[in-house]
Amino acid sequence: MLTLLQRAVDSADHRLVMLAPSQAAVPEFFRIVPSDTTMHDDLLEAVQRLRGSVYLEDGAIARDQLTADGLHQTPEDARAWHLLIVNGDRVSACVWYLEHDDARSVEELRVRNCPLNDAADWRQTFRRAVESELRRARRNRLRYAELGGWAVARAHRHGGEGLLLALAAYSLGRAFGGALGLTTATVRHASSTILRRLGGTSLEADGTAVPTYYDPRYQCDMELLRFDSRMPNPRYVPVIELLSERFATVPVVARSTDAPYARRVPAPLPAWLPLAAGGAAA
Repeated sequence: MLTLLQRAVDSADHRLVMLAPSQAAVPEFFRIVPSDTTMHDDLLEAVQRLRGSVYLEDGAIARDQLTADGLHQTPEDARAWHLLIVNGDRVSACVWYLEHDDARSVEELRVRNCPLNDAADWRQTFRRAVESELRRARRNRLRYAELGGWAVARAHRHGGEGLLLALAAYSLGRAFGGALGLTTATVRHASSTILRRLGGTSLEADGTAVPTYYDPRYQCDMELLRFDSRMPNPRYVPVIELLSERFATVPVVARSTDAPYARRVPAPLPAWLPLAAGGAAA
């Protein structure tokens, strides 16, 4: 697995892209921050199209859960950071990273929609587990984030792209000063197993782990996994640190010049970036 990851990281400089939320403060750590509404919106549409095609093919959603032109849209899309991998003029993998400012309740998080929040047997355990994580983040002066929207095109599932994005999420949390986080991971394709190997752990309350559950929206079994950007599996720390170094030159596309710290790069955008040379992302 490490050899596969090394190859993926070696090519990350010309494949990783980030989309900043509207009005987001982009840390000065990131040096390439083009402000281009059209590019941002086109790349986000490509992400939504990828999710739609992957989720529909996997049977996770029905056709009527997509827009007429096949996009999988969520309320989080406008508020989250998006990490994506491009191959040529195509987005081949994606995930979103949603930060919360001083959240104190499950009801302030996307995970409030989890079926366990309505399950009589598990609701209190679920809520105690999530809110204890929120308290821990405040106590340790860490950010709190949710991750979701995972998708990898079928043709790229064995090339390390999903692993690269998962580890990049740890690097992103570190770039923002450290983060505790939560993600819903499907049992399908062993996604939750892979995330556990990287450092994800069960969400717990008073020593009781929140169980695997069935989500009727995505028609599959899911797990809630917590992560701490400071404490990945030690085996992958060198890869995360290398990704953190390379994040400085990852293009972060801001939607508007009004966004805090958004600025145009002093040199032309990398030619490989979709739309930088008039290409299409889909």
